[in-house]
Amino acid sequence: MCHMITLNKKSLSLALILLSIISFAANAEPQPLDSIAVIVNDDVITKNMLDNRVNDFRKQLDPSQLSRIDPATLRKQVMERMIRDTIQLQQARQLGITVDDLMLNRMLEQIAKSNTMSLEIFRDAIEAEGINYSRFREQTRKEIIIKQLQQRVVASKINVSDQEVAQYIEQNESLDSSTLSFHLRHILIATPEAANPDDIAKAEHEAEEVYQKIQDGSRFEDIAIKVSSGRNALKGGDLGTRKANELPKLFVDAIQGLKPGETSRPVRSASGFHLLHMVSSSNDQVMIQQTHARHILIRPSAEVSDEQARKTLLELKEKIENGKNFAELASEYSEDPGSKIKGGDLGWASPGNFVPAFENVMKSLSVDEISEPFKSTFGWHILQVLERRDHDQTQTNKETQARNAIQKRKIDEELRLWLRRIRDEAYVEFADEDQ
Repeated sequence: MCHMITLNKKSLSLALILLSIISFAANAEPQPLDSIAVIVNDDVITKNMLDNRVNDFRKQLDPSQLSRIDPATLRKQVMERMIRDTIQLQQARQLGITVDDLMLNRMLEQIAKSNTMSLEIFRDAIEAEGINYSRFREQTRKEIIIKQLQQRVVASKINVSDQEVAQYIEQNESLDSSTLSFHLRHILIATPEAANPDDIAKAEHEAEEVYQKIQDGSRFEDIAIKVSSGRNALKGGDLGTRKANELPKLFVDAIQGLKPGETSRPVRSASGFHLLHMVSSSNDQVMIQQTHARHILIRPSAEVSDEQARKTLLELKEKIENGKNFAELASEYSEDPGSKIKGGDLGWASPGNFVPAFENVMKSLSVDEISEPFKSTFGWHILQVLERRDHDQTQTNKETQARNAIQKRKIDEELRLWLRRIRDEAYVEFADEDQ
């Protein structure tokens, strides 16, 4: 009689993985044994992979902070981060998202350049920290893939309506939040997606205990590494510096009245309970210098050479200096249709509005001064600066900033919910019962 053996998904996954390890070992030279730490769907995280990642994180932490973090807690947080990354990389593979060596090299060069280093010096600096460069390189590749995945499945689907922008501006009119900035740290005590009252009560109790520990003198960043489910947990919960209008209203309300070094009481959202720590705050207006100018443009063509265009403008400049009206000559001779009907008037311009050749000449002129003929990508110009003023750019860009702030908030919240959902839906088996 033939006996049929049936395996469930959990047993089958483990059996296939063990079979592949045994088969490999039978045909390879003797190597130090590795073992499975976690099974994540059809992939595994081995103990060596986990050890390497933990060691890399340890090298990135401040020594004094590292001495205060329980090694088992750090290992648990790193493992959870690796599980989330593995799930996301699996989804990226299904969608065909890849990063080739050329793209990776360009990204590494940008990272090196942002640190004012060549790629070779940057590599030496990484290895001087005791971090394996090849491993750093591949981890960077994974992080780029994950960002592309998040952009495709979350960020690209976020829409902000004109009505939302108008409502946002109206709600924030009394508080010029476009100039307020906060450097915050964050702890999230997460609740399951379909949390029942017991789940919520348990998370709230844990959040209150965390708050009390901080009030009793424990360091916020240390506790964040230990207990937070937030994406920035391994950075001590550091959210960096953000404008008030880039933060969820829940967060802004929670930190009202906090002084640097103080922590908010737990506040609840769909993701769980949040604690926020004020590192610093500032209220900085972004002032720029705007220029009001006018110009006359002559475009070279088959009939008009560069030299002829330049000579025509020299003649017009001489006429203006002898008393002719600039606006009348611009209306008659200029080939810029947008400003021609306004007597060459370009209105008020902010830095970056014009091409560099034009802007560089404009910056060099004094008020009322007329330039010598000069060439840009559009043709030949003479330019006169009429006046300059200091301008509050934050007010001018209020609508754009509001749209960006709403979009960023929506992405952050949707990303938290999406990460929790794919984690809950994944098949995760810890090989070590203590995990």
